[in-house]
Amino acid sequence: MFYERLKRICKAKGTNITKVCTELGLSTSSTSNWKSGKMPNYNSLKKLADYLGVSVDFLISEKNGEVNVSGKGVKIPVIGIVHAGLPVEAVEEILDFEELTPELAASGEFMALRVSGDSMEPRICAGDVVIVRRQPTAENGDVCVVMVNGDEATLKKIQRTDDGIMLIPFNSNYAPMFFTNKQIEQLPVTILGKVIENRQKF
Repeated sequence: MFYERLKRICKAKGTNITKVCTELGLSTSSTSNWKSGKMPNYNSLKKLADYLGVSVDFLISEKNGEVNVSGKGVKIPVIGIVHAGLPVEAVEEILDFEELTPELAASGEFMALRVSGDSMEPRICAGDVVIVRRQPTAENGDVCVVMVNGDEATLKKIQRTDDGIMLIPFNSNYAPMFFTNKQIEQLPVTILGKVIENRQKF
């Protein structure tokens, strides 16, 4: 249980959960939720891990003082839902866990996101989990998670032009979305990361 792991780590660091949450500005309702078995969202996990001087993986997988890594590699949380249609709010809550090989995990910062919607079919379907390397730029033709308006995420193939950027669905029933250079700055429109792997779920 996450709360008990966090409690043990705090004790080993000479502190307690209440003090840590107070200093990080996390509400008391958060600890109540953790006690009931809920996991923190990724932002809270990152704050806790940084404060305690451990990795997020250690925080969620700690066992007998060691990181619990399976034979397949390092666990990362599936932290939200990306709708492969019109941009919608990206909700940062942990839905599941995926595993990366140690070699891949060491090559950058990654997140796993669950897809909803059908605009990227047939290559990427609803329920699939995409592994995304966090990076602010990408090449034409890359499939990326793109933030629109600062807090809305969409999954699309990107195509840059001199006039702006086009977000292209694979499903021909959906029209591409084009944003001018002015819109890119004002909305803003930013690349959150590049999809490097799609894990289809049956």
